[in-house]
Parts: sequence; structure tokens; C-alpha cells
Amino acid sequence: MKIAVFGITGRIGSRIAQEALGRGHEVTGYSRNPGRGTLAHASLRTAVGDIADAATVARLSAGHDAVVSAVGPDMDKPVGTFLVDAAHALRDGLRKAGVRRLLVVGGAGSLEVAPGKLLMDAPAFPAEWKALAKSAADALAVYRQEKDLEWTYFSPAGFIEPGTRTGRYRTGDDSLVVDSQGRSFISMEDYAVAVMDELEKPRHVRARFTAAY
Repeated sequence: MKIAVFGITGRIGSRIAQEALGRGHEVTGYSRNPGRGTLAHASLRTAVGDIADAATVARLSAGHDAVVSAVGPDMDKPVGTFLVDAAHALRDGLRKAGVRRLLVVGGAGSLEVAPGKLLMDAPAFPAEWKALAKSAADALAVYRQEKDLEWTYFSPAGFIEPGTRTGRYRTGDDSLVVDSQGRSFISMEDYAVAVMDELEKPRHVRARFTAAY
């Protein structure tokens, strides 16, 4: 496939690109921060791109088989409406480009930890993450209204950090996936594996899913 990855220089976006390249796909990576380093590969092209602008999304996505959004707001600035703006721009831009497949790196805060109870509302959820979690949930609501694109919203485990690629993980839908000790964790490397597994063999079209060990 020809895959466009927005957020190529981020910790998750770079790993998704690396996993895709390792599987023989062609990747075009876009970033708002061209000064940051990125991968070097014969099947990788990089450029500057603003995911919050529909016309730019349309231009940069044209000719690709799938688009991955692995972007997030600048953490040294207020969250604002960036994720919602990006959702609208992706929706409108991909329609114009004629690209139907979209996978969004989402947030875990809107996953249920019990019926009707969200992770971000739990007492132990870090207060400094709540604005971002709420913004990610608002973006998910935008995608859930989309009936034309073949979108997938992929929430990570409760904790996602750099680690080892094992190729193993368990999936769920709208509920947090935990192990026998109640922990919810996945490495960024295995998250990238799950992203590419979903793109190659879609199982969650127009739906949200999550993964953890």
C-alpha cells in the first residue's frame, strides 16, 4: 500500500512508519515540525503538512491507499480544538482526495472501565491529562458521525511507552483491556504492529478499538 502518515516525527507516528516500511509498504510522512529528525528509508518520503487544513489534507493524501493520523497538540500549549479541527479536516480532505481508508491514533481516556464509567473520570486519572482526553473524545464523536470514509479510531492501552516489539496483543472495543492484575499497557512498537495489522486486514471499520497485553 501507499500510506500517508501525519505525525511522522512523533514517537508513535515514527514507529508506525517503521513498521509499515518493514512490511514493504510505501510511506509518505508529514509533520508540522520539519526540523525534527525522522526515519531514512528508500520507500519513505517526507514533507511538511498541516493536518488541520482540509485543502492541505486533500492535496497531501491524494494518490494514497490509506492515511494514518498520529498527530497530537503541542504539549507546551493549551489543547484547544486541535484534535477536533484535525478530525473535520481529515473528513473533508479525504473526501476531496478520494481516499477512503483512515486510521486515527486516538486516546484511551474515553474507554470504559465499567459500564457507563470512563477511564478519564476515574479518581486516579491524572488531572493534567484530562483536557487532552476530553479533546480526543470530542474528536471520536466527529468520526462516529462519518458514514462515507472507512475510518478506524484506535485507542491505546491505559499506558503506552517505548518498549519491545513482540507482535502479540489483545484487542477490545470500547472497554479498557487489562491483564490479570488489572494493568493496561502496550509498547509503542506493538501498538504500531496492531495499526498495520488493522490496515492490512481491516476488522474495525467505522469503529473504535483498543489493544493491550
